Amino acid sequence: MKTMNINTITLIITTAFLVLFSCLERCSATRGHSWRKLKATSSTFNVLDFGAKGDGHSDDTKAFEDAWAAACKMEASTMVVPSGSVFLVKPISFSGPNCEPNIVFQLDGKIIAPTSPSAWGSGTLQWLEFTKLNKITIKGKGVIDGQGSVWWNDSEKLPKTKPTALRFYGSDGVSVSGITIQNSQQTHLKFDSCTNVQVFDITTSSPGDSPNTDGIHLQNSQDVVISGSTLSCGHGISIGSLGKENTKACVSNVTVRDVTLQNTLTGVRIKTWQGGSGSVQNIMFSNIQVSDVKTPIMIDQFYCDGGKCRNVTSAVAVSSIHYTNVHGTYTKEPIYFACSDSLPCKGITLDTIKLESSQNSNVPFCWKAYGELKTEIVPPVDCLQRGNPSSGGITSNKESSC
Repeated sequence: MKTMNINTITLIITTAFLVLFSCLERCSATRGHSWRKLKATSSTFNVLDFGAKGDGHSDDTKAFEDAWAAACKMEASTMVVPSGSVFLVKPISFSGPNCEPNIVFQLDGKIIAPTSPSAWGSGTLQWLEFTKLNKITIKGKGVIDGQGSVWWNDSEKLPKTKPTALRFYGSDGVSVSGITIQNSQQTHLKFDSCTNVQVFDITTSSPGDSPNTDGIHLQNSQDVVISGSTLSCGHGISIGSLGKENTKACVSNVTVRDVTLQNTLTGVRIKTWQGGSGSVQNIMFSNIQVSDVKTPIMIDQFYCDGGKCRNVTSAVAVSSIHYTNVHGTYTKEPIYFACSDSLPCKGITLDTIKLESSQNSNVPFCWKAYGELKTEIVPPVDCLQRGNPSSGGITSNKESSC
């Protein structure tokens, strides 16, 4: 009897221990899961949680600043602009260089610019700016709306300087995807002094009569890929303007592919001022669809934005520029190459180009442009000089200085 009692007691104790151990294990797992969930959500910063109203009327600038300040402190954080809301935001800079890397700006809602002159002070060069960041991503299905019509009408109450809607400066590892930028006050999207840039599946649009509402600008940037996007505004995609006021410019290793340009003044353009230095080199434009674009292909080394520009000999060197599979319709001239007398363009290649006029138009124009026709071009390009320019004039030391 005693033996049976001892065995029974032992069994009860063992069973109780196993049940207790199992419970502790489950509780520990639950706590671990809750902690991991808390940790995951703590790296996400929704502007609504920082006081944003999202009603399209209230000033949400402070909420955006505070959400960014929190996200900036944490690596791989996400700042969320949620769908279903419209956020009025004044000129703002999401800036480093002390921010942690790999920040994501998740844009699913709509951000609109103020139209009141008091919001712009004496003027600014950009509305939304991301500067001096390492691995910054903007993605989503949201909209950035510059509400630019009040600027296009040259209102005397607004500053003379029209801002760029979205600008990246001095940043490495930039990615922009999915978003729409529309009705910019001036340029829609600009990259200045950036490296390792990826732009894909974005849309830019403004009315056809909106002035200088260019799609994408590149300045002093390297290793850039722009793909799978549609632009319906201003001057399409521009490299430049470069070399203004005798400055040095360096742009290289740029690929623009699988892009549609509709009703723009220019399609893919390179523009430089006389008197600059540096170089634009290793540029590829491929699979470009144009529709009623005034001038689809352009290089202009005599760019002069108003006023009088004197002729000078120094120039930003332009070389290794490749155009492949560019097709569609134009309204003025299909190709325009105006290159420097003292430092001509070289290494231009044209391959599978088919551009048809939708109005009365001009033939291709070339000046001091050297390169090669890889295939038969439509319309024929008889003005491109074969080979390389002579060694006379300015030497290539400025080109290699980049």
